[in-house]
Amino acid sequence: MTVQKTKAKLVDVARQLFAKKGVEETTMNDIAVASKKGRRTLYTYFKSKEQIYMAVVESEVERLTETLKTVAAKPLQPDEKILEMIATHLDSIKQAVFRNGTLRAGFFRDIWRVEAVRKDFDATEIQLFRRVLTEGKESGLFNIENVDITADILHYCIKGIEVPYIRNQIGEELDDETGWRYVLQIVYGALGHRGKQEQITL
Repeated sequence: MTVQKTKAKLVDVARQLFAKKGVEETTMNDIAVASKKGRRTLYTYFKSKEQIYMAVVESEVERLTETLKTVAAKPLQPDEKILEMIATHLDSIKQAVFRNGTLRAGFFRDIWRVEAVRKDFDATEIQLFRRVLTEGKESGLFNIENVDITADILHYCIKGIEVPYIRNQIGEELDDETGWRYVLQIVYGALGHRGKQEQITL
């Protein structure tokens, strides 16, 4: 097994244990035994449980980044692509939390540590938004004065609703179709979408 594969296996085993037992209750020995690699191998790659916990978070953020890049590369119109990127961001974060123990594992529990890990993802998402918004502006779909500022605001708005979205606290009484019509109204309204705003009725 290559060095990269061994490290990835250790991270995945640790992720499963953190999800099952919680971060605090999982020991380095637990990870070594479950991975069948031994303590010496484990400590070759990770000096502490803190290191391997952050590696788990990093792997989830990398997965999110690749998923978003895939959506951004789709042959869609800018307005459709923006909406799919928003939905993908929120659903991927939700899946990551559920995959890691439905918040039981303390996943994303320390906002400052996680913020340090997700800096690259945040920067990548903003760049992707800028690219799509520029396409929309140049094609006449969006009436945006400043693409850079709009991309920043869009990113931070989505980031700000991650936790309530994960906990199903947004539009609990609404079905998915109705909920997304509200999203369409807000997003297209903010982007000065030409041609579709009048089609959105609530």
